[in-house]
Amino acid sequence: MLNVGYIGLGLMGKSIARNILKAGFPVLVHNRSRAAVAELVAEGATEAFSAAEVAGQVDVVFTNLPDSPDVEQVVLGPGGILEAAHPGLVYVDNSTIKPATARQIAARLSEKGAFALDAPVSGGDIGAKNGTLTIMVGGDASALEKVLPVFMAMGKTVTHVGEAGAGQVAKAANQIMVAAQMVALGELLVFSQKAGVDPQKVVEAIKGGAAQCWTLDVKPPRLFAGNRNPGFKAYMQAKDLNIVLETAREYGVPLPATAEHTQLFQAMLQMGMGELDNSAVLGVLEALAGVRLD
Repeated sequence: MLNVGYIGLGLMGKSIARNILKAGFPVLVHNRSRAAVAELVAEGATEAFSAAEVAGQVDVVFTNLPDSPDVEQVVLGPGGILEAAHPGLVYVDNSTIKPATARQIAARLSEKGAFALDAPVSGGDIGAKNGTLTIMVGGDASALEKVLPVFMAMGKTVTHVGEAGAGQVAKAANQIMVAAQMVALGELLVFSQKAGVDPQKVVEAIKGGAAQCWTLDVKPPRLFAGNRNPGFKAYMQAKDLNIVLETAREYGVPLPATAEHTQLFQAMLQMGMGELDNSAVLGVLEALAGVRLD
């Protein structure tokens, strides 16, 4: 049985750590805000007070943090994972960060005989709670094999995409599609409303055809009920899209539609909607069209 550490107990991380704990793994947890730590300790986890303390005591250490600079600080900074990394340690990052950062971290950890897997996830808070996340992995295949039993407690699909950074490239590709779906959903709902047709009936009519997708299956009932609370926060979607565009510039890849979608999510932030669900990009389109869904 692997000893597991989990650092970063936010909307996703706390649920993932809980599922690992429920699967029977000993879990050592650390978080900047201590309330989430106390909650998991009450359920059987053990508390730690620094990233280095976690890394020094476990076989595999996870992070789930907001952005690339946060991951760099926790792994490479003072009191970080690198300080206590030992041969054979597997570091797994569930965050969504720049592929270049993932490769840099993997190179630094390899100098101490440790492995790094960039393993961002998709499925939102529902997938995190239910243990049904999709996990895309970059890094050493033997390290992945070692931690696969832990991944099975977190998700239903694990794909080894390639070497270090490949998981983050896959997640960036995922976010291109997610943003497109959220914007398309908002557009079709506003279009139907403005044209005088019941958007709920429109969704019912099209969701079994060629338009069928996860977004059309999951998001409309929440929006029709007036629920724009986050499963995945809009400001995180905007952050991910900035990573996509920055990486695309590195490789000279034109992404015209993604650039437009990024502008819409940035508008959400400017309109004070950054803490809402990413499907609430609908609100920007409502404002432009002069209609309201609910």
